[in-house]
Amino acid sequence: MSNIHLAFASAPLFVEAKLVVHERERLCIVGRNGTGKSTLMKIAAGLVEPDGGQRFIQPGTTLRYLSQEPDFSGFSSVQTYVEAGLEQDDIHHRAAYLLSELGLTGTEDPATLSGGEARRAALARALTPEPDILLLDEPTNHLDLPTIEWLEGELSATNAALLLISHDRQFLKHLSAAVLWIDRGEVRRLDRGFAHFETWRDQFLEHEETERHKLDRRISSEEHWLRYGVTARRKRNQGRLRRLQALRTERRNERKAIGKIDLSISLSGKSGKKVIEAKGISKSFGNLRVINNLSIRVLRGDRIGIVGPNGSGKTTLVNLITASITPDAGEVILGMGLEMATLDQGRESLDPDETLRSALTGGDSDTISVNGTPRHIISYMKDFLFEPDQSRLPLRLLSGGERGRLMLARAFAQPSNLLVLDEPTNDLDLETLDLLQEMLAEYPGTALIVSHDRDFLDRVVTSTLVAEGEGRWRQYPGGYSDFLIQRGSQTDIPTPKGKSTKNTIRVETKSTAPVFTRAPTKLSYREKIALETTPTRISDLETGIGKLEVRLAMPDFYELDPKGFALAASALDAARAALTAAEDEWLALELKQEKIDKR
Repeated sequence: MSNIHLAFASAPLFVEAKLVVHERERLCIVGRNGTGKSTLMKIAAGLVEPDGGQRFIQPGTTLRYLSQEPDFSGFSSVQTYVEAGLEQDDIHHRAAYLLSELGLTGTEDPATLSGGEARRAALARALTPEPDILLLDEPTNHLDLPTIEWLEGELSATNAALLLISHDRQFLKHLSAAVLWIDRGEVRRLDRGFAHFETWRDQFLEHEETERHKLDRRISSEEHWLRYGVTARRKRNQGRLRRLQALRTERRNERKAIGKIDLSISLSGKSGKKVIEAKGISKSFGNLRVINNLSIRVLRGDRIGIVGPNGSGKTTLVNLITASITPDAGEVILGMGLEMATLDQGRESLDPDETLRSALTGGDSDTISVNGTPRHIISYMKDFLFEPDQSRLPLRLLSGGERGRLMLARAFAQPSNLLVLDEPTNDLDLETLDLLQEMLAEYPGTALIVSHDRDFLDRVVTSTLVAEGEGRWRQYPGGYSDFLIQRGSQTDIPTPKGKSTKNTIRVETKSTAPVFTRAPTKLSYREKIALETTPTRISDLETGIGKLEVRLAMPDFYELDPKGFALAASALDAARAALTAAEDEWLALELKQEKIDKR
């Protein structure tokens, strides 16, 4: 695609956007909610016609598109829905294979599918034909962790070119080799994987802010000349006056980066130290035992991640330990002074004809109560990056990310000291995810978080509660990666009945004979100095790496200065090696100090 132009109303969405997909290339599209990621993908799929520009696809190339909201209307079963996406020469038995791998039989009625089942059916339809290009818009939404890791393996092995939109950092790191960043109508490309994107983006924005400051200084200088210069010179130097006008026009037309969400939670009074205590609770539905003799204590300040396959009873567990439903056996004791705010997966249950204003206020009021204080609805909407003219829009016109922000806005307006978040990361952009992580880290209350986002769990939770099959649950200190390490060798997370055993997560560890040595009593002088100074050295190396990456990403750098490009590339490799060594040294010293402190 070249020189793509598209505008909604008077606001341009894309200006001269470009996109090239080569054979077997692995690209991801990132950007803030509302910048047009899904729209760009729909243009690539041929579903949206741009206002200008060209789209060309090589004759004979096959392409399949996975939308965020697949349309099942007109299909009597999942099998017919999947097979309807096949061409005459496609292999039909692959549909049955993929449905089985994804835990579906094909006989399910599409009208009764859950969010996770609908996503798996749509994936089967997109993957079955083995196309040349796969366009996947939020493929991990509503999927459990075993299915996400199975999908990573399937996409890693495919010969198709990939164009991905996802909020799942681990998913993008594992699958992308280049990044397309949509920012203020432009599509910028980084020819490296997502693991390098955020450093590159931050360096770019920092450089842009520096250039904006320089422009402001130039305008200020020229305006000073215009006011206080000699009148005759001002009249003669019309060229300088025209340059000042051009500078002012450039500054006025500049499109600034999208602002940040003002993400804050309404706080109630402090709860008691013991928030929840469950003693020997059990819950069954018919012959299905989802909770079996679970005892758990939740203390103030805990942030507990709840992990398990779809159908393992995560939502039931949350409802049990918050006393929303009654256990078949055992008891749940809630602490004193609890005030709970809940964010559930009910985005699909939102009335599509309800307005944004009504969804936030519960009516047609101009105010919303936030932390017990009335706020004008427009002011509160701006905190979550909604424009004033969106207040009267029906919810069906909101993007998935905007609906996600709406759910956050509704939940965080309620005063609370206990947050219950069920899949809070769905459809949120990376910047909003970062803010949500920071907010939860500083939240003085307690949080119960159901999530399939591995990176989010690693950054936020203090312990992880994992479904281990047959109603058994076990709590592990730390995040998801910590759970995998503690879980041990060749251990599976069980999957619901009917799902393939390939959907399991396996962790292999090597055991070695114990070696007994005398524990050190303190760090040496050299080690102590290294422990204090290494973080600064790491920070300096990361800054240097970011600058080198920005320089190497500059267009035409190699063509204009091949020797300079080679030197910069060598310097980047050396800096990365030095960073790895410094991080390893710092980690070893931290662990050693921790062991000494425990003595």
